[in-house]
Amino acid sequence: MKTRRNPAEPDRPHHAYREVTDARGRVYRVGETDRDILGHSRKLMVYLPWLSMMAISVSEYAYGSAEDTLSAAHGWTQSDTFWILSVWIFFQAGIAFPAGWLRERGLLTARRAMYLGAVMCLLGFLALAHLRDVLPAIVGFGVVGGVGSGLIYATCINMVGKWFPERRGAKTGFVNGGFAYGSLPFIFIFNYAFDTGDYDRVLDLIGVYVLIVVAVCAFFFQDPPKNWWPADVAPPTGPVNGASAASLAKNPPAVRQFTPAEAVRTGMLPLMWVMVVMTAGVSIFGISFQVDFAKEVGFGPLVAASSMGVMAVINGIGRAVVGWLSDLWGRRTTLVFVIVVLGLAQFGVIWAGEAKNQWLFLFFAFLSGFGGGAFYPLFAALTPDYFGENYNATNYGLVYSGKLISGLFGGGLGSMVVGAWGYDGAYALAGGVSMVAAALALLLRQPGRGDTDRVPAPAPRPAT
Repeated sequence: MKTRRNPAEPDRPHHAYREVTDARGRVYRVGETDRDILGHSRKLMVYLPWLSMMAISVSEYAYGSAEDTLSAAHGWTQSDTFWILSVWIFFQAGIAFPAGWLRERGLLTARRAMYLGAVMCLLGFLALAHLRDVLPAIVGFGVVGGVGSGLIYATCINMVGKWFPERRGAKTGFVNGGFAYGSLPFIFIFNYAFDTGDYDRVLDLIGVYVLIVVAVCAFFFQDPPKNWWPADVAPPTGPVNGASAASLAKNPPAVRQFTPAEAVRTGMLPLMWVMVVMTAGVSIFGISFQVDFAKEVGFGPLVAASSMGVMAVINGIGRAVVGWLSDLWGRRTTLVFVIVVLGLAQFGVIWAGEAKNQWLFLFFAFLSGFGGGAFYPLFAALTPDYFGENYNATNYGLVYSGKLISGLFGGGLGSMVVGAWGYDGAYALAGGVSMVAAALALLLRQPGRGDTDRVPAPAPRPAT
């Protein structure tokens, strides 16, 4: 281990720090507290991203409850509304990588990304409310609104991971959970107070709500310096004590900072991408079709709305719980558990529908919501665990881009499968896909930790 002292960076307050290098060459910047950098506790970098995630959750998790009214108001078919959501998901996931690339090159700050995302979300809801033709609505809500939500989502997830490198599982899970249960009030609004007489005013107000919440939170957003490590936590270059020791033992930091190209060459990032495609596809399928399946089975609107409400709440709470659990069990073990639960829930929904048992249906909606959201923070935490924090905005953008494909076969393609095979066949296929993804999770390995791992050489640095 070696230590060297550096001059303060010109664009930050002048606080003394050291750079500590471990035996593998991993650098930790220590000595600066969160208050030195921010002027307040880093806990604010958990609560503000959490509030922002709750605000944008209405776009995805409450959309299924609004589809019938939108179809009646605009004359859209069921397929039209499914494809609008699919396009939204495509662009919400797709912007993560280019946004990360821009952020890591200093071309887009976290605050500006949030402001831009807030305005685009407002435009998306205005389009959904006032554009009757489906193609303009797809462009307005699906493309513009999807990009806006994606900018906010990716910025919030990367922000909390950078500020809590020693306990990112629980913190990332908490923030990620807001993206699901934040939609709960809107699910019931769309089921009980949303009709062809007031739909446009409701959507306009929701757009303004998202704009205000996100913009206020964004004002306080700030990234830590590269390689920053909390001053009150010993970097893992030797024995680590305190509350973070158990988490670091189960989830050791990346052996070094991997560029996106290096991360791809390890083979682990492509594997994670494939798993996101599969698990997110199953999750999106459940979000898109749960209410419709409940109604087809014969359950009343209260059960249909409650099943989606249960899914959204447990989806969000599950993200926080597994984030904490992964700090204790380890990320990979927790991920396998979550994906198996997701798969079993799909088969359970079929059973409950055939039995016409409302309570059983709600129970499996509970399990589906848990599994369908809990894997997101695990991938968000695994990415910097495996590849480091300095390029995490881009690396996680690549992993999360698997949701691009998921949006197609989970929503629009899912509609075609339901039409061809019925709900039972579609849910059975979703369960099978989950089980394959769980098997793939067993292959995950942190690059550089095992003797058999092959780690690409670091990219050469220009001479100075």
